[in-house]
Amino acid sequence: MKICHYNDNRAGIVARDNVYALGDALVRAGHVKDGYTMREVIDVLANRPGAMAVARKVEQTGKGMPLATVKLLAPITNPPTIWCAAANYKAHQEEMKGRVQSVDRSDLTKDDLMAEFFIKPVSSIIGPNGTVVLPKVSKHVDFECEVCAVIGKTTHKVSEADALNYVFGYTILWDFSQRDPWGIGKQNTRNIRKGFDTFTGLGPWIVTADEIPNPHDLKFQVEQNGKMVMTAWSGDMICNLHDHIRFLSECLTLSPGTLITTGTPAGVQRLAHGDKLKGTMEKIGEMSVNVVAER
Repeated sequence: MKICHYNDNRAGIVARDNVYALGDALVRAGHVKDGYTMREVIDVLANRPGAMAVARKVEQTGKGMPLATVKLLAPITNPPTIWCAAANYKAHQEEMKGRVQSVDRSDLTKDDLMAEFFIKPVSSIIGPNGTVVLPKVSKHVDFECEVCAVIGKTTHKVSEADALNYVFGYTILWDFSQRDPWGIGKQNTRNIRKGFDTFTGLGPWIVTADEIPNPHDLKFQVEQNGKMVMTAWSGDMICNLHDHIRFLSECLTLSPGTLITTGTPAGVQRLAHGDKLKGTMEKIGEMSVNVVAER
């Protein structure tokens, strides 16, 4: 099931090129109240069987409106936290040595690498067809494109074997990243360099976990101004979501709606005013963004 956020902050289901009014149905059934957030929608769908039954009925019997006529928003704009894996593909580790004089991580254990998780601010989120603004201070900004998990159930001290049972679904995350200034030879500046307004793209929707039983077998690609610049396979991750969820939940509690993004593969590219990006991820969909320079 594809869960979307559209128009005036409404929750919907995307099916057969239509959008079905999920939020209205959940309100009528008493699962959420008017003025609900997508975090609340994710929580009830993940934890109340009755809410998911409502969703299935809406998808099967509801009256839809054409997808092309709605404005898609980021599928969640108020996640409790956005946890971001760093340097999680070997080829990306190598390319970053040249781009920002990154340190050699080849001898790190998985836990040592995962201790580099960083957080992106919620205020940085944009949605499908949104605009990334390159700040005046930035001399070099790259795109990064990643598989992102959305936590559905409260998660604390879970095993690797059980980890994916706590995932509600998956989406695409764009991690826009300033390299210069403050990035050359530095790692503890990530929160600022990757946290500018508009520096987190999310979308186009959340695909529920039952439709993606193995998030580590997804092909994806990025086009920049119509040219293919990244092709990747999520199976090349160093630490996968079993590792991530086990590690994070040993340290802290993950609440419904929390995002865990798995790091970018190699192929990141520098952005310029006027660029157009399109990311396509197997079993999830496409998401485009535009790039402008701050005036």
